[in-house]
Amino acid sequence: MTKKAMEVVQAARDEKHISGHELRKVLFPDFFELHGDGLSGDDPAIVGGLATFHGQPVTVITTSRGHSLNERMEKHFGQPEPSGYRKACRLVENAAKFHRPVFLFVDTAGAYPGKSAEENGQGKAIAQNLLRIGQAKTPIITIMYGEGGSGGALALACGNGVWMLEDSIYSVLSPEGFASILWKDAKKAAEAAEVMRLTPKDLLQQKVIEGIIDEPADHLQVCQNIEQVLQTELDKLQNLSAEELLVRRYERFRKF
Repeated sequence: MTKKAMEVVQAARDEKHISGHELRKVLFPDFFELHGDGLSGDDPAIVGGLATFHGQPVTVITTSRGHSLNERMEKHFGQPEPSGYRKACRLVENAAKFHRPVFLFVDTAGAYPGKSAEENGQGKAIAQNLLRIGQAKTPIITIMYGEGGSGGALALACGNGVWMLEDSIYSVLSPEGFASILWKDAKKAAEAAEVMRLTPKDLLQQKVIEGIIDEPADHLQVCQNIEQVLQTELDKLQNLSAEELLVRRYERFRKF
């Protein structure tokens, strides 16, 4: 049975949904976290570092919502600040320098909209990610595993391909925000979700994403499904030269 758009939104936001911590623990048991943006801070809403995948060194970057209330508040419920985006960019450029593939896992309602983020250059940090990650000469694959909101998600999805779990979304803003702007009524979020066409099925039809990953209730099986996609896609990308990677990445965005 096909879910309605708002049902997918609710499932993507559900606390029982698979977490970045689970993905790192199952897919990358030897994950070693790296800290800092090389400029001003270390945003805990972005967790990134080194790992191996099928015996190959890779860079892994995930958004993180936290678990306890204090941790969630510290991470702004998974909404990165500028230092988080700068950290992600630093890790991707380091990966390109040493020819490591990059896996990005995204679950964020968007970039943190607070005063401190704006004062520290949130817009610039996101723009720099689009430019610099987009030009990184290494395979880059993004998995949307929950919410994929606005530029906060796009800044981590500017590589060679984007895949989505069945219960995930990828949109310019939340259905509530859309309804508030268009109809001045956030209660019309369900109607807005349908209009926005933010579900994996809709986005695949529009060729915004490369594919949808089956998402059963068993989180271990979900991880295995993600692993299979990563291995298949990585094999394809690693057969390309650095120049071919960039050309295909450019063409991917131009077709939008």
